[in-house]
Amino acid sequence: MKKLILAALIIAGLTCTAQNAEKETVVVIKTSMGTIKAKLYNDTPKHRDNFIKLVNEGWYNGSPFHRVIKDFMIQGGQNADGSLDPGYRVPAEIKDNHFHKKGALCAARQGDQVNPQKASSGSQFYIVQGKVYDDRTLDMFESRMGKVFSARQRQAYKTVGGTPHLDGEYTVFGEVTEGLDVVDKIAAVETGRMDVPVKPVTIISVTIEK
Repeated sequence: MKKLILAALIIAGLTCTAQNAEKETVVVIKTSMGTIKAKLYNDTPKHRDNFIKLVNEGWYNGSPFHRVIKDFMIQGGQNADGSLDPGYRVPAEIKDNHFHKKGALCAARQGDQVNPQKASSGSQFYIVQGKVYDDRTLDMFESRMGKVFSARQRQAYKTVGGTPHLDGEYTVFGEVTEGLDVVDKIAAVETGRMDVPVKPVTIISVTIEK
């Protein structure tokens, strides 16, 4: 009986440890158009930890979504004082299991000409809105990109939508868990030169959910 109890306690302990190890950080992005919640992936630790650091420093508080393109994405990440970047890059963590479905939280970066390593901006991020694609269009993307989409990717791009042509080019380090309707509202705002919203859309605060 004692052995059975001990075995049960060990199994329970291992289960608890596994659950803690798998726990993902959730960030709460409060904007002037509503609140978005997103989880940060544990298998992109450099991006996760950098985002958490910036959140704890208040980097994003009071900053704008400064680039918005309907059916594509909404982009933020500069400081409220106008600084576009904290002065460093984050090494790429591009994973085949994370892709640009609607709601994907991704790191912006400079182009391949000056950044062949595909390293990410220290703070710039975007959230995918995208659009829904059919098999024929996805086949075209595969041919153009020299890649094959997984069944999971195809299912997502044919249902919730996304931006499949960005896969393999930018680090996806999280995804929206609540507030996709807010992403849609922001993506629909009127924009002017350089895709800047005519009426500012502000990130009021970003916090870590406890």
